[in-house]
Amino acid sequence: MSTYKNLKTLVARLRDDLNNPTKPLSLVLIYAYNRTGKTRLSMEFKDAGKRKNKKNPTGTPDTLYFNAFTEDLFVWENDLEGDSVRRLQLNEKSSFFNAMTELALDETIAHYLSRYADFEFDFTYKDLQQGKDTISKPDFVSFRKGDEANIKVSRGEQNIFIWCIFMAICERMLDGHESYQGKKYLYIDDPISSLDDNNAISIACDLAKLLRRAATRKDAAGKPAPIKVIFSSHHALFFNVMCNEVGRKIDDAPSVDHRRYFLHRPRGDGTYTLQPTEDTPFFHHVATLAELLRAADPAKGKLYTFHFNALRSVMEKTASFFGHPSIAFCLKKLSEDDLALFNRALNLLSHGAYAIHEPTEMGEDNKELFRRILREFIARFEFALPGVVAAQTAIPAPAPAAEEAPAQ
Repeated sequence: MSTYKNLKTLVARLRDDLNNPTKPLSLVLIYAYNRTGKTRLSMEFKDAGKRKNKKNPTGTPDTLYFNAFTEDLFVWENDLEGDSVRRLQLNEKSSFFNAMTELALDETIAHYLSRYADFEFDFTYKDLQQGKDTISKPDFVSFRKGDEANIKVSRGEQNIFIWCIFMAICERMLDGHESYQGKKYLYIDDPISSLDDNNAISIACDLAKLLRRAATRKDAAGKPAPIKVIFSSHHALFFNVMCNEVGRKIDDAPSVDHRRYFLHRPRGDGTYTLQPTEDTPFFHHVATLAELLRAADPAKGKLYTFHFNALRSVMEKTASFFGHPSIAFCLKKLSEDDLALFNRALNLLSHGAYAIHEPTEMGEDNKELFRRILREFIARFEFALPGVVAAQTAIPAPAPAAEEAPAQ
């Protein structure tokens, strides 16, 4: 595990990984749960690629990226007055759309969209003045389904459509289109917000196929010309599918040479840790347990009532993993003497009334009960928590009660 004092040094490490002269990588996969700083990392990586230096004296951007900023280029115009002409407005100031007219993306976008959704789309373009030149850029996009026009699609459908645009652009980039000459990297951060698991799996499989193509790309002369990729996500299922798809061999094609990391921010400052893993991780519940350990630390942590919700959620996932319908499976593996007490506590103290948005600190009795359940659960199921959980964060067992002093 390596520690980095800020995002700039972390980006330098990732770029070194992709350009190692002795063993260069084609792909880096990063898992990190929400609020770690994945979006900021993707922007720092992008910014590093357009700074002027000896290797890049003109400051030409070298990264095509997808993240939350990409999704923010699309804003709904809901026609509040007429309530009929609803459309998705595109930010005309963004260079992201500069080449869309010449790229002729509609057919490729429609091909991808048909795999995930059942609506259709239409772009409307307009001419804009850029310096002395006049260019045509997409103004907005409207959606239709059957005979119904100008429909409002769901947030998940909207995100799928935006993702299909990006996938189509990636196709042109890999084809060597002149608009993307000089681009050496793809950085893709969390492309599946608001998606159900079925679409998440489908998109992960299609993305893995595209990344295989990027890793094995050749130039016009037939020489290797790979596009290097960094992919990051907080979605455990999506991440697992990506690991499986890029890691396996397909027919005679070799697996993609890649590296997998768990990204963590152990404190509230700008320090980051990067832990390599060779396994296909299902890190969400592990990261949750790591945070619960910190919260349960009597010296430095603070326990709130919603932490019982988080613990119950992990226990439910663990029971489900072993093929059991409820947390009773987990509870039966803990202390037999305290089974009834633990069961009552998790049923009474984990429910919707304990919201993360209105946190209430636990009372001392409940804190100690929570620590006992967490300590036994981790020990009994032998969770291999990441190295970011330092040894001193382990919850100490309660000291034996002192003998009561005799009455004076």
